Amino acid sequence: MCSQRVFSVAVIGGGPAGLMAAEVLSQHGIRVDVYDAMPSVGRKFLLAGKGGMNITHSEAQDSFLSRYGSQRSVLAAMLNAFGATELRQWIYGLGFDTFVGSSGRVFPTDMKAAPLLRAWLHRLRDAGVKIHVRHRWTGWNADGELTFVTPETERAIRADAVVLALGGGSWPRLGSNGAWVSILEQQGIRIAPLQAANCGFDSLWSEHFSSRFAGQPLKSAVVSFTDAEGHVHRQQGDFVVTQTGVEGSLIYALSRYLRDTINAQGCVTFDLDLLPHKTPQQILHALTKPRGSASLSSHLRKQLNIDGVKAGLLRECLPVDVFNQTERLATAIKAVPIRLTTPRPIAEAISSAGGVTFEAVNQQLMIKNLANVFCAGEMLDWEAPTGGYLLTACFASGRQAALGVIQRLTE
Repeated sequence: MCSQRVFSVAVIGGGPAGLMAAEVLSQHGIRVDVYDAMPSVGRKFLLAGKGGMNITHSEAQDSFLSRYGSQRSVLAAMLNAFGATELRQWIYGLGFDTFVGSSGRVFPTDMKAAPLLRAWLHRLRDAGVKIHVRHRWTGWNADGELTFVTPETERAIRADAVVLALGGGSWPRLGSNGAWVSILEQQGIRIAPLQAANCGFDSLWSEHFSSRFAGQPLKSAVVSFTDAEGHVHRQQGDFVVTQTGVEGSLIYALSRYLRDTINAQGCVTFDLDLLPHKTPQQILHALTKPRGSASLSSHLRKQLNIDGVKAGLLRECLPVDVFNQTERLATAIKAVPIRLTTPRPIAEAISSAGGVTFEAVNQQLMIKNLANVFCAGEMLDWEAPTGGYLLTACFASGRQAALGVIQRLTE
C-alpha cells in the first residue's frame, strides 16, 4: 500500500501572519518549517503589546472593514472569514480571555503579549512546526531552491510551497526591513513603494518652540483638513508635540490622508481647534472682557484656560498682528494652522503602506508569476490604523495564504 505524500512548506517570517499560516498548514498534516532572520520570532508582536496588547477591535463589521480604505474590497473576504470574533475565539483556545475596553479595542485580560506568544509557540511545536531562527532569506538559487544565510553557513532549502510573511518596512531593528523588495522585483513582481503609515510628521517648528514644548500633549483636540482629493477630514483625539513636529493617536488615525496629501502637494496644513467645546462667539465674548493691566497671555489663561503648549502654538503659528485684533484671534483659536512638511522616516513608523500589489497575487494570495509562492501580512499592499486592525488583517491574511497553499497542493 502506498502511503500518502507529506507536503513540506517553508514559511519565511515569524510574525503573526507567518505563524498563523504555519498553524493552519500544520493542522492539515503538512510539514512546516518557519524561518526568521532574528534570534527569536514574534519580536514586533511583542513590541505591539508593550503598552497593552490591543489584539483587535469590537466595532460592527461594516465600520471595521472601512478602516482598510481603498483595499477594503480585497481584504473583506478574508476578514469576514477570520475577523475580530474568530480571533477572540482563537485566543480563548490558547487559554486566554479577552475584554473590550472603553474605546471598543479588544485586549487579553492580562494585557500582555508575551504569555500569548509563548502559549502559541508551544502549541505550534507540539503540532510539529519547526522554527529556524537567524536564517536570513536571500532569494532562490538556479535550481529553484530557497537560499538562506545563517551565522555559520549558507543553506539551500527545497519546499513544495512557500509563504512569504516578511513584514513591511517599519521597525527594521526587529526584522521588518523591507529587504525582500529587491528580491521580488528581480522576479518581475510589482511592488508598490513602501511608505510610513501610522507615523508622526515634521513641521517647521522654531527652536524656541520645540525646546520649550517638545513632549507636551494636547488632549481632546480637533483636527480638520482637506486632503488632495478634496475630502474633508475632521477628527477629535489626542496628540503630542515633538521636537520636529507632531505624533500620537489622532495623527496616526489621519496619517494615510496626511501622507498622501503631502505626496501630491508637497505639504499639508491642518486646522487645530484649541477649544472644541466653545463656539467662536463664546471665545470672542471671553476675549472682550476687560483685562486692565493684565497681559494678553494672562487674559487667555484666565478667561479661556489657554496656556502652556496651547499658548505656544498660537504664538508659533499665527501672525503677530492677529494678537492685536480680538475678532481675528477668536476665529484663529478655533483653527490654528499647523503645516506639515514630511512624514517621519519609515523606520520610526508603527507600520508601513505599500508592498506586493494585489494585482500581482490571486485570491488565494499566490504570486501569479511565481507558482506555489504566497504572500501574507504587511508585505502586501494595504494599511490600516492602530486599534487592532493591523494585527487582525495580518492573522487573517496568514490564514488565507495557508488555505491557498492547501488548495494548491491538494488539487
